[in-house]
Amino acid sequence: MSGAEHPAGEELLVAVNGVILPGFFGTELPHWLGEALDAGLAGVVYFSQNISENTADLSAAIRSHQPAALIATDEEGGTVTRLEADHGSTVPGPAQLGRINDTALSTAVGTAIATRARAAGINLVLGPVADVNTNPANPVIGVRSFGADGAAVARHVAATVRGIQAPGDIAACAKHFPGHGDTHADSHLALPTLDLDVSDIEDVHFEPFRAAVDAGVRAVMTAHIRVPAWGEAPATLNPVILGKLRSLGFAGVIVTDALDMAAIRESVGAGPGAVAAIQAGADLLCIGNPRTNLGSSGAADADHQDYLEVRDALLEAVTSGELTLDQLRRAGARVSALGRELAEAGPPASAGTPEPDWTLSLSAGIDVHGTVARSRPRLALLDLRARATIAVASESDAFRQAFAAHRELEFFSGTSSLVNDPHADPAEVPFDAHHGADLVVLVDRIGVPGAQREALDLIAAVRPDAVVVNVGVVPGTGYSSRLDRVDANAGSALSARLAARLICAAAPA
Repeated sequence: MSGAEHPAGEELLVAVNGVILPGFFGTELPHWLGEALDAGLAGVVYFSQNISENTADLSAAIRSHQPAALIATDEEGGTVTRLEADHGSTVPGPAQLGRINDTALSTAVGTAIATRARAAGINLVLGPVADVNTNPANPVIGVRSFGADGAAVARHVAATVRGIQAPGDIAACAKHFPGHGDTHADSHLALPTLDLDVSDIEDVHFEPFRAAVDAGVRAVMTAHIRVPAWGEAPATLNPVILGKLRSLGFAGVIVTDALDMAAIRESVGAGPGAVAAIQAGADLLCIGNPRTNLGSSGAADADHQDYLEVRDALLEAVTSGELTLDQLRRAGARVSALGRELAEAGPPASAGTPEPDWTLSLSAGIDVHGTVARSRPRLALLDLRARATIAVASESDAFRQAFAAHRELEFFSGTSSLVNDPHADPAEVPFDAHHGADLVVLVDRIGVPGAQREALDLIAAVRPDAVVVNVGVVPGTGYSSRLDRVDANAGSALSARLAARLICAAAPA
């Protein structure tokens, strides 16, 4: 059934709603969402379209219907932010923290994220990322990870979890189990495969999750990835893999990654995927962002329809006997217990503690190669970034804003033939090399050979004085470039400001 009404008993409807975490449109509470909350909905997940200066009021409206509601959002620091999506994150990101390697700083960042979440009425932070980014070509994790060394990532994951959860009224959610760091595809767009030996997965990629569990993490998010060693089903729908998470000693809430992602929607579908996830041992079903999913996107009521698709699939699965009410109740009990505990904790006395000046610490998290300062009055900014989906990247253009604050700016997008045509003529670089502007080139995929490295070679032939700002994975020691470079280790507002200061440090000529 797909209508708003369903001939289910109240007890069953409450049990089903108690495991669902939908996204929605707008900055005000939709009528359908208020009704679902009244009928036991576990909570909601905020995306950038839900954030405004009135988000705290929105959260209060949600809790007027469901006092123990879980209100979640992806707030990782660095490249991924929802609370600061309009301008980019102003706290250090995971790769920067891994580079600095000061766990006390990671704890402080976690506490700052929790403080910001609390101010918006959010009590479930979907972070930190616990993936070990062992594949430099990984298109979806990259600088969202603390690094490529399992032990180091584990230390910073544990530190961040402690920072987020220290106040007591905010829960952290480590993600994405069993580890998304060695994949070659983005699960927002396809179903990736983690084709590693079991020993590699358990020794390296489990390590940060073990550390998170030891640090008391309240929730863990699954990955939509296939692990052939443990079966064909994606981890989110795989009882063997979710059983391994429980075997680490984790007794908290298992949250699915968004069911509207292509890895699930385009394989089994969001509704059947929801049923399979509960059968596999998941507790809380994150439906995802109705603005970006591959199903009913574009429809004015896509958020409501996405919720109904999952809700009705669960109702019908119980009615048919495919899913038992006891399975739903066990999952819902974990979810409701977490919601109640966070609601009862209340804000800590130190909730108003001011944040430190992050720029004082972040310089150690940004690497400079060559002499990057430039002094011409005008600056040309050429953006060659591939950019991940907006699900994992800020929608803001922080670098354009940062450089415009220092110099008269010309901006060129990354649609240039430089990244589309391997036989491009250097003379076709989309700026006039003789008009006296300094050139800064933004990239995010030079960690491995490919189009962006080739584009930089072409640019170097025309403008050897260009400066590269890399916001993606840092290239290995075998990569050499004729161009000076800043490895920012995040595509955030904070990174943009520091990169702009480094490059524009010299007074204009």
